[in-house]
Amino acid sequence: MPDQRPVAIANTSPLQYLHQCGLTDLLAKLYQEVLVPPAVIQELAAGRALGFDLPDPAGLSWVRVVRPQSMAILPVVSDLGAGEREALALEAETPGAILIIDDGLARRYADVLRVRFTGTAGVLARAKREGLLDAVAPVLDRLAALRFRLDAQTRAAVLRQVGEEKP
Repeated sequence: MPDQRPVAIANTSPLQYLHQCGLTDLLAKLYQEVLVPPAVIQELAAGRALGFDLPDPAGLSWVRVVRPQSMAILPVVSDLGAGEREALALEAETPGAILIIDDGLARRYADVLRVRFTGTAGVLARAKREGLLDAVAPVLDRLAALRFRLDAQTRAAVLRQVGEEKP
């Protein structure tokens, strides 16, 4: 039977924050494979060189580095970082894939471009629904301590979605 899990395309921040929470392996369990554009690899390497705790995708067998074939979309989204631009371009070239991206402006572009996307919180919610995570709230607390930006309304919506809302 073919693998029914979708292919994901990850930007830097979901890889960073899931790694820092010890949950990077959720991506391997939820997605058939994770495609990462070269700019994301470079951003992670630059952060590691500065001493930040960031993953090295070269050590993850389920990650594949893929360069977007067409950079035509990139001038349209010039106010984004290289990782976001390449991730959007790669998603546009990968039918059926889902983009995992947290940056608010990049998500707005994804919406305009009709790109299917989720974020780190969405990955956590899916992991809980699939029985891979016991609770989302403690992970969101850990993310907040790591300076992950998630507004109160979105946090409440995610917790409501996974049945963890407070009465």
